Amino acid sequence: MLYLIQEDMPSSYKINFYKDSKKGNVPVQEYINSLPLKEKAKVRKYIIFLGQEQGYLREPFCKHIKDEIWELRVDFARHKHRIFYFICFSKTIILLTAFQKHSQKTPIQEIIKAKNNLKDFKINKLNIVYE
Repeated sequence: MLYLIQEDMPSSYKINFYKDSKKGNVPVQEYINSLPLKEKAKVRKYIIFLGQEQGYLREPFCKHIKDEIWELRVDFARHKHRIFYFICFSKTIILLTAFQKHSQKTPIQEIIKAKNNLKDFKINKLNIVYE
């Protein structure tokens, strides 16, 4: 399932939140909503920029993680926010999961979560909900 974060702009990709088909939660949206106001604004700005750049930003802003999964990197002082996403059909970016990084290496459990969310999305992609 998906939640729309912005309307399609010329030469821009749509940005959507993944929604868990079993629990009904929206992990990235919940993560962003839990952030302090300034951090939330910066994360949303980077997400919009990601859509404007068709899902591909150079390092240090984005990094390929594994298979179809990419990482959006948003640093705010000592807080390192990471959002895993993939580029889908019809010029759409799906935000899979988000977390705050505390070490240099990306935690394996976060990659596994993103892979599971991607698998769930592919199985249930006809259940689309726009905000």
